[in-house]
Amino acid sequence: MKLSNRALNVQASPIRKLMPFADEAKKKGIKIYHLNIGQPDIETPKEMLKVYANFHDKVLAYGPSQGLDLYRTNLVRYYKRHDISIQKEDIIVTTAGSEAIIFAMLVTCNPGDEIIIPEPFYTNYNGFATMAGVKIVPLTTVAEDGFALPDNEKIESLINSRTKAIMLCNPGNPTGSVYSQKDMQRIADIVIKHNLFVISDEVYREFIYDGDKHISILDLEGLDNLAIMVDSISKRYSACGARIGCMVSRNKELMKATLKFAQARLCPPTIDQLAANACIDIEKEYFTNILTEYDKRRNIVFNELQKIENIVCIKPKGAFYIIAKLPIEDGEHFAKWMLTEFNVDGETVMFAPAEGFYATPGLGKNEIRLAYILNEEALTKAMKIFQLGLAEYMKR
Repeated sequence: MKLSNRALNVQASPIRKLMPFADEAKKKGIKIYHLNIGQPDIETPKEMLKVYANFHDKVLAYGPSQGLDLYRTNLVRYYKRHDISIQKEDIIVTTAGSEAIIFAMLVTCNPGDEIIIPEPFYTNYNGFATMAGVKIVPLTTVAEDGFALPDNEKIESLINSRTKAIMLCNPGNPTGSVYSQKDMQRIADIVIKHNLFVISDEVYREFIYDGDKHISILDLEGLDNLAIMVDSISKRYSACGARIGCMVSRNKELMKATLKFAQARLCPPTIDQLAANACIDIEKEYFTNILTEYDKRRNIVFNELQKIENIVCIKPKGAFYIIAKLPIEDGEHFAKWMLTEFNVDGETVMFAPAEGFYATPGLGKNEIRLAYILNEEALTKAMKIFQLGLAEYMKR
């Protein structure tokens, strides 16, 4: 029997596809510095972990499909602190941001409809779109100008009768780009003009540097029936395994329809919601320290990359990723080579080839993504090994 087209066409994750090579290297005793995946080494808040340790209910029962009232009520307070005014009814808690993205695609698009997304983009958007039967139309951005949004004419040239939404990631994964108030307003004006939805993935909201400010899609006027925000606690609280996110929109009809998808999967995880809820009021002190730490890490990676001749890399403004265009032909081949043939005193570095973050064939082939999620000492060592490896690879 032949498998479904979606099963055959869904993209393998470029973030995880090289893991077999890493596993083989580890079997040989090689230590790997993992800069390939956004798994921070920052400790999960103790307030969150206490909830797991102290949960003593004798029955772990179903919760509401839209999420626990307690958590949704407190999320309203969290967003208000970020100048986002919403009501509890505007929130559906999801099993991570991933489910929120899938819900957003399912509720806005029919099979064969199109969503415009700036590329390079978070690679799993491809998988989610395949699952939903949606076609991603890439809006190409380039390393040379820091992956800035193209002009309105370029964006609008991609809109046709099948276009249902524009999707953004702000701050961006994998680019680290941050869209300004002007950028966000341009997108708002375009979706209003063409009567499109706008889906904004804002999971890296807290991670913005150099005094810049995050602009949420829900901050902008005139989008109440068009805007959908996607969020997650995974990176915010260094709790990637908790799998709690949410979908937020002021469009009552849209949220009513989305609830039917939520009901079909019954409910999001109860204990994880309670754990996330315990973190609602810790953010000021927690993020002041963490943002300082990530800024140091960003500077380490960027400054070391600048020592490489003929590199193209503009300093990212947000998240904890950086894309570098290297003076090589094939980033994936280089990544495999680092895992299979190169080490310094039994240590090497793993990173993500950037080609898999593009939808346009051939783009990003000589680019890589580095996640600066390790402590300063480990990151400094990893970047030295990376430079030595690149120099050796280029000789060959």
